[in-house]
Amino acid sequence: MIRALPYPIMTAALLLTWMLLTSFSPGQFILGGLIAVAASRAMAALRPSKPRLRRWQLIPRLAGIVALDILRSNIAVARIVLQRRGRKRKSGFVAIPLDLRDRTGLAVLACIVTSTPGTAWIEHAQDSNILLIHVLDLVDEQGWITLIKTRYESLLMEIFE
Repeated sequence: MIRALPYPIMTAALLLTWMLLTSFSPGQFILGGLIAVAASRAMAALRPSKPRLRRWQLIPRLAGIVALDILRSNIAVARIVLQRRGRKRKSGFVAIPLDLRDRTGLAVLACIVTSTPGTAWIEHAQDSNILLIHVLDLVDEQGWITLIKTRYESLLMEIFE
């Protein structure tokens, strides 16, 4: 069974997503199933490394923090967009030295930074472990460094390293 479906949860999730996005019909179920199985086998051909979760019980805490930060950032960006005049906004780049080295942890951090409105993951220099992000409303560069390191990186290091 493992050879036929190397990633059964991913296959089921893809099929469910397909069915939610299309009509519920036998033909769509078969087509979605074929696509999901093909994607699962393609993923197996890539041979991704399995993430090692050291403290998985911290994941709900991280998810809550991220959800709250995304909500706050949505409100902040909406204010910036809806204000016609006000203080001049300055966007810019922030270089953040990271201690996090786990590839999965870095991928999760990339998702967090990019999904938070007003910020974008630009580059990660693997040799120096420096993260470059873009911030829409850059007021305090050191504040952003502290925020990423204490709010996200420390929890990700506990979870993955």
